[in-house]
Amino acid sequence: MSPRGRPRSFDRETVLRVAMELFWEHGYEATSVSDLTAAMRISAPSLYAAFGSKEELFREAVGLYNRAADVSDQGALEEHATAREAIEAWLRGHADFYVDPSTPRGCMVVLAATTCAEENARIRDFLSACRADGYRAVHVRLQRAVDEGDLPARTDVAAMASFYLTVLQGLSIQASDGQSRAAIHKIIDCALLAWDGMTEVPRRRPGSVKPGRQIEAS
Repeated sequence: MSPRGRPRSFDRETVLRVAMELFWEHGYEATSVSDLTAAMRISAPSLYAAFGSKEELFREAVGLYNRAADVSDQGALEEHATAREAIEAWLRGHADFYVDPSTPRGCMVVLAATTCAEENARIRDFLSACRADGYRAVHVRLQRAVDEGDLPARTDVAAMASFYLTVLQGLSIQASDGQSRAAIHKIIDCALLAWDGMTEVPRRRPGSVKPGRQIEAS
């Protein structure tokens, strides 16, 4: 809240977006308060008055980022009839978002603080919790597919959700490293080839031992 008699001379949402892009591009620890105030064109006292601290500003910036990222895939996990269609649309929607030339590349939640000094452990844990939210969303969609008969009952939903979340996080790093949109989507093509292997009932190879049966010693 601005001090009485001294109305804020900047638009809070506008400067928050500037801070979000700075954190997104450089990460939490590498972005200093002086970097932020210079980019936001406000003084340090104004930053603290509006946001409380660098950490609180970062948390708000992540919230703004997450709202933008949610729009990017337009609820793909819920809007498609099959789980495979949903996961593919979810991956491709985020991939396009990661290489959008109008914003920094990659995923802010993945890239902003994978490692932190001990004094910034709260930020590391905060981002870890954000990534866990992504895992839960995928897990819920896959479990729904099992419940509806879209996926076999034997599907290891936890492993499958972890696999595709790992793919998503890898896409972020590839995008940050400068890979083209075409190259990113080819990675998704490869990841989708694993779908049948994780969902089909495994076939027993000729000569293999049936479950529960021991090989007799010669």
